[in-house]
Amino acid sequence: MTVNFIRHGKTAGNLEKRYIGRTDEPLCETGKAELKKISYPDCDIVISSPMKRCTETAELIYPSRRTVTYNDLRECDFGAFEGRNHIEMNGDPVYQEWLDKGGMAAFPGGEDSTVFRERCADCFLKAVRDNESTDTISFVVHGGTIMSVLEKLAVPHKEFYEYMTENGHGYITVFDGEKLRITGKI
Repeated sequence: MTVNFIRHGKTAGNLEKRYIGRTDEPLCETGKAELKKISYPDCDIVISSPMKRCTETAELIYPSRRTVTYNDLRECDFGAFEGRNHIEMNGDPVYQEWLDKGGMAAFPGGEDSTVFRERCADCFLKAVRDNESTDTISFVVHGGTIMSVLEKLAVPHKEFYEYMTENGHGYITVFDGEKLRITGKI
């Protein structure tokens, strides 16, 4: 099965480099315009996070494809960091402690990163099982979701942040039922 992972287009929060997890932001005009300039691989079905930025991206790039949403593909809850950016939190000891832990600790008042990564990988596997007769699926999701799934299932193994991708871009993979092999980038 071919599986495409596409990070949603830009939002106003993305332009300002804010932590946008549970905030249900729509795409901004810049994000919509950028998506129209990118060539996306075809697919049989689109799987999406239920967040506006993902469903709007799916509609823009796959207007004639059926989209199915899965709640557990949503982005991490960034807790006290939600809606803020690194400039605003510069000097904040709680933020610095989180950075010192490699950005892998629980977000204060938010979601634990281990729980988040497992949630995303488990939901990916469920979505694939639910659509196992499909040849090609495009997942239109969040950057953190993509990084979580690839960290858990891609071969050769890489760490979470090594799978970071820009808005509107992502990876083309082949899934053999157990592991993902990256065959290209979007």
